[in-house]
Parts: sequence; structure tokens; C-alpha cells
Amino acid sequence: MSFSTRIDWAREHCQLLRAISAEFRRTRPFDGLTIGTGIHLEAKTVALLLTLRDGGATLVSTGNLNTTQPEAVEVLRAEGITVIGGPTKDEQEHGSYLNEVLAAEPDLILDNGGDLFARYLTRPYAGLVGGTEETTSGRMRLEPLRGQLRRPILVINDSPIKQFAENEHAVGQSALESFLRLTNRVTNGEQVTVFGYGACGRGIAANFCGAYARVSVVDIDPVARLRAHLDGFSTPARDTAVADADIIITATGARGVLTAGDLPLLRDGVILANSGHFPAEIDAEGLIGAGQVTGLREYADDLLTLELADGRRVHLIARGHMFNLAGPRPLGNSIESMDLGFALQARCLEAVANRSVDATSCVVPVPGRIDAAIARSYLDRKYPPA
Repeated sequence: MSFSTRIDWAREHCQLLRAISAEFRRTRPFDGLTIGTGIHLEAKTVALLLTLRDGGATLVSTGNLNTTQPEAVEVLRAEGITVIGGPTKDEQEHGSYLNEVLAAEPDLILDNGGDLFARYLTRPYAGLVGGTEETTSGRMRLEPLRGQLRRPILVINDSPIKQFAENEHAVGQSALESFLRLTNRVTNGEQVTVFGYGACGRGIAANFCGAYARVSVVDIDPVARLRAHLDGFSTPARDTAVADADIIITATGARGVLTAGDLPLLRDGVILANSGHFPAEIDAEGLIGAGQVTGLREYADDLLTLELADGRRVHLIARGHMFNLAGPRPLGNSIESMDLGFALQARCLEAVANRSVDATSCVVPVPGRIDAAIARSYLDRKYPPA
């Protein structure tokens, strides 16, 4: 009996990408084009990048902060894909990897957090056609830059499929799974505070509630706060929610959601975790360097305890990096949810490559026709037409 890897398992079960790969091997939409990517390099991403390769693309890829998985890099390199760098938590080192990707002057960019497109504006080159952005964080970053970018950039995260399939359902599941895997701590009866009630926050709140936690939600948008209230979650004042929490999870896309200024509020033993793309929602360095912190205790599995002068302890997962892909054997979101999201990526890059979208589609949602085609394809595999 032969032994297959987890990457093989993921590729086998990315059924949409497998079908698109077979089509792309015939149609070759990316022949002669280079695609530069900066995206989490893990098992499902391998399936996406190989699908683009099957469409004729030359790929130059790097990962994101604290999420690059060495086995994914190894497989991609063995398949002939240029991968820049490896796992890192260092922002400067990561920035150098991104710059190397841009040095290849890719025709298309697959971005995650707006890193590549923002850097492109500081060192523009001829030939960039456009590309895609994966995240809400990236869309927020790139929207003010539309006038400078002036190219088709389709935002995958603004697809309703991405919102409910990956962000709400899968991020909620992976946040709960990662919390249990990393901490091995109970959720039953614990007070969980979720910052942000967008699709990711809704999924996290629902999954922790399903794991018998008591859940509070904090959101600066009164409409989102009302939605959380009507969904059955408590929505106390921000400082009250912080002070009462046993577990705090950020999912906002904003900076400085939790800072050293919150240390007086935090109860003894609170666990802090961030599920947002950028490691800035929890100001880890500010917390670690605060005057009240008298000691640090680092554990395996990306866990850190801050010991305060008054005897309280504050536990930090992954030093504020996205904890859904942190620690030992990180799995991230479910295969099916990523298959849907990455099928959107493949079709959107195809649309940019064949010029069926133009500069008027600069930092805009996925076209409805692509959403509908992906939904039909997924459902046809679950319920084959008679």
C-alpha cells in the first residue's frame, strides 16, 4: 500500500479545482503569462497554484506571515513552481520576499492583504494586466488606491460565496478547531468575546456558542451590533466585554483592537487570539513590552504567557498572528470551502487574463456570472442533473 500526504488528500478533494485544471489543460488561458502570488502556502493553496500552472502560467509565489508550511513549499518546488522564501514571522524578511515576487514583473497578481499591489505602486513596471485580492483587509487597503491602480482587480472576499462558505462557516470552524488544538482548553461555560461581527466574526461566535461557550460580541457598527443581539449574543459595552472575557478573539481587519492600554481590564488567565489576516489587531509587542509585564513564559505550540506584576497571567496565541494557521499541524479552513474560494480565484484570474473585465472593475466584487457558475458547478457535483 502506498502512502499519500495530506496535500494529496486536499488535492483529491478539491473537486472544483480538479475540473478546472482539466479544462485549463485544454484552453491554456495563461499561456505566456506570469502570475505573482502572495498567499498562505498550505495544502489547499497547492491545488490552486497547480491549477493555474495547468492553465499555462509561470508562477512566482511567496507566503504570508507565520503561515507558510514547509511541506507545501517542497511540493510546489518539486512541481516546478518558483517559491520565494519560507516560513517567517519577521515583517522585513517577508517584505523582501514580496519584493522578489514583484521583481519577476508578473502579468497578473494574486494578492492576499494588498501587499503586492501596494508595493507595485512604489515600483511600477510595464505589463501588469491586473489580478485578484483575496481578503477584506486587502480590499480596505486597496480601495483608496483605485485611482493609482487603474486595472481590473477582483476582490474574492466580496463574493457572497466566499462570505458565507469560507468566512462564516469555515473560519468559524477553523477558529474553534485551532483553539482546541493549540490550547487543549475547555470552551464549555467560558465567556468568549468576539471583536467584529462581519462574516468571520459571525462564524466564530456561532461555532463557539455551539461548543457551549457564552459569547459576547463587540462591533463599532451599531447595525452589526444589533444583528449580533438579535442572533442571541450579548453585546455589552466594549470595556465590559473585555473585562468579563475568558477568551478574546479578534476578527475585524483593523489595527490596535487590543493594546497595552487594555491590560488593567484583562482578567487573570484570559486567552487572546487573532483570526484576522494582519498581525496588528492585537498589539502583541505593545503588550509584551508594557511596564506591568514582569515575566514571559513561552510554551511549545506558539503559546506565550505574560506574567503581570499583580500576579495576573495573560495568554497570547501565535503572538497575535492569525491563529487559524498557527502551531502544530495547522489545517486552516475546510477543503470544500477553500475549493469554492479558490475556484473563484481561478475563474477571476481567467477573466482578467482574457480581458473580459477591464479597468472599470478596479477593486470590485467578483462578477455575478462567475459566482453563479461556481455555485452551479458545486451543486451539480452534489446533486447530478438527471
